[in-house]
Amino acid sequence: MTKILMVCLGNICRSPLAEGILKSKLSPDTAIVDSAGTANYHSGSQPDRRSIAVARKHGLDISKQQARQFIVEDFDDFDQIYVMDQSNYQNVIKLARSNSDAEKVHMILNLVHPNQNFDVPDPYYGGDRGFENVYQMLDEACDIIAENLD
Repeated sequence: MTKILMVCLGNICRSPLAEGILKSKLSPDTAIVDSAGTANYHSGSQPDRRSIAVARKHGLDISKQQARQFIVEDFDDFDQIYVMDQSNYQNVIKLARSNSDAEKVHMILNLVHPNQNFDVPDPYYGGDRGFENVYQMLDEACDIIAENLD
Protein backbone atom coordinates (compact mmCIF):
# COMPACT_ATOMS: atom_id res chain seq x y z
CA MET A 1 0.00 0.00 0.00
CA THR A 2 1.37 3.38 -1.06
CA LYS A 3 0.89 6.38 1.22
CA ILE A 4 0.71 9.78 -0.49
CA LEU A 5 0.63 13.24 1.09
CA MET A 6 -0.44 16.42 -0.71
CA VAL A 7 0.99 19.67 0.71
CA CYS A 8 0.17 23.36 0.22
CA LEU A 9 0.43 26.41 2.47
CA GLY A 10 -2.71 26.37 4.62
CA ASN A 11 -4.23 23.00 3.68
CA ILE A 12 -7.58 24.56 2.75
CA CYS A 13 -7.42 25.16 -1.03
CA ARG A 14 -5.00 23.17 -3.20
CA SER A 15 -3.95 20.16 -1.14
CA PRO A 16 -7.50 19.23 -0.05
CA LEU A 17 -8.51 19.29 -3.73
CA ALA A 18 -5.50 17.14 -4.64
CA GLU A 19 -6.36 14.70 -1.84
CA GLY A 20 -9.98 14.43 -2.93
CA ILE A 21 -9.16 14.11 -6.62
CA LEU A 22 -6.55 11.40 -6.10
CA LYS A 23 -8.76 9.45 -3.69
CA SER A 24 -11.48 9.43 -6.36
CA LYS A 25 -9.09 7.82 -8.84
CA LEU A 26 -7.77 5.06 -6.57
CA SER A 27 -9.13 2.10 -4.70
CA PRO A 28 -8.68 2.43 -0.93
CA ASP A 29 -6.79 -0.88 -1.22
CA THR A 30 -4.20 0.77 -3.48
CA ALA A 31 -3.21 3.87 -1.53
CA ILE A 32 -3.80 6.06 1.47
CA VAL A 33 -4.03 9.75 0.54
CA ASP A 34 -3.89 12.66 2.97
CA SER A 35 -3.05 16.36 2.88
CA ALA A 36 -1.32 18.94 5.07
CA GLY A 37 -0.16 22.54 5.06
CA THR A 38 3.25 23.99 5.76
CA ALA A 39 1.64 26.65 7.97
CA ASN A 40 -0.83 26.16 10.82
CA TYR A 41 -3.13 29.07 9.90
CA HIS A 42 -6.18 26.88 9.45
CA SER A 43 -5.49 23.74 11.54
CA GLY A 44 -8.77 21.99 12.32
CA SER A 45 -10.73 23.90 9.67
CA GLN A 46 -12.55 22.37 6.74
CA PRO A 47 -11.41 23.28 3.21
CA ASP A 48 -12.19 26.71 1.76
CA ARG A 49 -15.83 26.91 0.63
CA ARG A 50 -14.65 27.51 -2.95
CA SER A 51 -12.56 24.31 -2.93
CA ILE A 52 -15.55 22.43 -1.57
CA ALA A 53 -17.75 23.95 -4.31
CA VAL A 54 -15.42 23.13 -7.20
CA ALA A 55 -14.94 19.59 -5.89
CA ARG A 56 -18.72 19.18 -5.58
CA LYS A 57 -19.14 20.46 -9.14
CA HIS A 58 -16.94 17.53 -10.22
CA GLY A 59 -18.77 15.00 -8.06
CA LEU A 60 -16.38 14.96 -5.09
CA ASP A 61 -17.11 15.68 -1.43
CA ILE A 62 -14.10 17.09 0.41
CA SER A 63 -16.14 18.87 3.10
CA LYS A 64 -15.19 16.37 5.84
CA GLN A 65 -11.46 17.02 5.52
CA GLN A 66 -9.71 18.94 8.30
CA ALA A 67 -6.62 21.07 7.82
CA ARG A 68 -3.46 20.10 9.63
CA GLN A 69 0.15 21.19 9.59
CA PHE A 70 2.93 19.14 8.00
CA ILE A 71 5.15 17.54 10.66
CA VAL A 72 8.54 15.82 10.48
CA GLU A 73 6.91 12.44 11.22
CA ASP A 74 5.09 12.72 7.89
CA PHE A 75 8.37 11.64 6.30
CA ASP A 76 8.03 8.37 8.22
CA ASP A 77 4.35 7.90 7.44
CA PHE A 78 4.28 8.69 3.70
CA ASP A 79 6.04 7.22 0.66
CA GLN A 80 5.41 10.18 -1.66
CA ILE A 81 4.95 13.84 -0.77
CA TYR A 82 3.64 16.16 -3.48
CA VAL A 83 3.94 19.92 -2.93
CA MET A 84 2.04 22.61 -4.79
CA ASP A 85 4.72 25.29 -5.19
CA GLN A 86 8.36 26.25 -4.67
CA SER A 87 7.70 27.80 -1.27
CA ASN A 88 5.99 24.62 -0.04
CA TYR A 89 8.89 22.61 -1.46
CA GLN A 90 11.47 24.67 0.41
CA ASN A 91 9.50 24.54 3.67
CA VAL A 92 9.13 20.75 3.52
CA ILE A 93 12.74 20.15 2.44
CA LYS A 94 13.98 22.24 5.41
CA LEU A 95 12.39 19.64 7.69
CA ALA A 96 13.96 16.66 5.91
CA ARG A 97 16.32 14.76 8.19
CA SER A 98 18.05 12.80 5.45
CA ASN A 99 18.38 12.32 1.70
CA SER A 100 15.78 9.58 2.03
CA ASP A 101 13.28 12.10 3.42
CA ALA A 102 14.11 14.68 0.73
CA GLU A 103 13.76 12.13 -2.10
CA LYS A 104 10.08 11.66 -1.19
CA VAL A 105 9.26 15.32 -1.95
CA HIS A 106 8.16 16.28 -5.47
CA MET A 107 6.60 19.29 -7.18
CA ILE A 108 3.23 17.90 -8.29
CA LEU A 109 3.17 19.64 -11.69
CA ASN A 110 6.51 18.03 -12.60
CA LEU A 111 4.39 14.96 -13.31
CA VAL A 112 2.75 16.87 -16.17
CA HIS A 113 5.68 19.16 -17.09
CA PRO A 114 8.86 17.24 -16.14
CA ASN A 115 11.64 19.28 -14.53
CA GLN A 116 9.82 22.61 -15.07
CA ASN A 117 9.03 23.19 -11.38
CA PHE A 118 5.79 25.01 -12.21
CA ASP A 119 3.69 26.14 -9.26
CA VAL A 120 0.05 25.31 -8.76
CA PRO A 121 -1.16 28.88 -8.17
CA ASP A 122 -2.76 29.57 -4.82
CA PRO A 123 -6.38 30.51 -5.64
CA TYR A 124 -7.17 31.83 -2.15
CA TYR A 125 -7.14 35.52 -3.07
CA GLY A 126 -8.54 35.01 -6.55
CA GLY A 127 -12.01 34.37 -7.88
CA ASP A 128 -13.91 31.14 -8.42
CA ARG A 129 -12.28 30.63 -11.84
CA GLY A 130 -8.92 30.20 -10.12
CA PHE A 131 -10.29 27.24 -8.17
CA GLU A 132 -11.52 25.61 -11.38
CA ASN A 133 -8.10 26.13 -13.01
CA VAL A 134 -6.37 24.59 -9.99
CA TYR A 135 -8.82 21.67 -10.10
CA GLN A 136 -7.96 20.99 -13.75
CA MET A 137 -4.19 21.15 -13.10
CA LEU A 138 -4.44 18.78 -10.15
CA ASP A 139 -6.78 16.42 -11.97
CA GLU A 140 -4.21 15.99 -14.75
CA ALA A 141 -1.37 15.40 -12.28
CA CYS A 142 -3.48 12.96 -10.24
CA ASP A 143 -4.25 10.98 -13.40
CA ILE A 144 -0.52 10.38 -13.76
CA ILE A 145 -0.09 9.41 -10.09
CA ALA A 146 -2.97 6.94 -10.42
CA GLU A 147 -1.56 5.48 -13.64
CA ASN A 148 1.84 5.02 -12.00
CA LEU A 149 0.27 3.12 -9.11
CA ASP A 150 -1.59 0.65 -11.37
